[in-house]
Amino acid sequence: SGPARTNWYRCDSHARALCIARRAEKTRRWLTRNEFAKARRCRNTPGCRHGPMADSSGPDRRQLAILAIGLLACVVLVASQFGGWRNAAVLAKLIASSSFVALAISSGAARTHFGRILLAGLALSWIGDMLLLGRSQALFLSGLCAFLLAHVAYIAAFAVRGISWRWAIAATVPVVPISVLVSIWLSPHVPDSMQLPVWLYTAVISGMVIGAIGARGAGAVLAVPLGALLFYFSDLSVAAGQFVRPDFPNFVWGLPFYYVGQLLLAWSAGSVLHARQSSAGESDSR
Repeated sequence: SGPARTNWYRCDSHARALCIARRAEKTRRWLTRNEFAKARRCRNTPGCRHGPMADSSGPDRRQLAILAIGLLACVVLVASQFGGWRNAAVLAKLIASSSFVALAISSGAARTHFGRILLAGLALSWIGDMLLLGRSQALFLSGLCAFLLAHVAYIAAFAVRGISWRWAIAATVPVVPISVLVSIWLSPHVPDSMQLPVWLYTAVISGMVIGAIGARGAGAVLAVPLGALLFYFSDLSVAAGQFVRPDFPNFVWGLPFYYVGQLLLAWSAGSVLHARQSSAGESDSR
């Protein structure tokens, strides 16, 4: 409870100044003890707003460091692939892909259902990236399956987070025709044995984008649909590079799209926790 009350009426006129000083000091100590206790309970919680020691809901220094490492590794990866330095490219891809998993964990993904499911999708993406380091069709198909499961996890995470069906239905208007046109464009270049997996993958990633936009309509942070869209377009570069094989290397734009998209999704993994802490902070301040 609050500080002990001083019996004002028992203080004579000569001691009233001392009584006021003591009462102010007890109140100050009580308030300091309360604020320190709140800050100590949640000092490791991203987005905590309890007391003067609390941090903001944005990325902290550790998250910014992980983000910088991931983006730098992406730049090195693009340069290594362009220069034909395979060993450097493998190392850069390992670091870049690990960065979005680390960012999700650092953002507090493990503390909410939405974050945990999204983290599972990011982990599956990491596995897919490692499988795509190989050059055989079997490894490509295995990587495709890993990413397919990652998109399923993302869809499940968005559903847990909440989806506005009005927004989701509106998103089907542009997404579905674009996906159909892309599939038709790819079809003549895709081997018969890969036709069904490619069509299935296109349908699932389209559903992921629709779910992300629907989640935005239900209050998700802007990073969710932006990350999903960048992931979607990055996969066009992968498909074109695998089947169409254009003269210009698509990974020059496809890899930055992919890693920025994944980092946005990774950061959003802690957004539900941020919102909860913000609401708790506002409730405590009332």
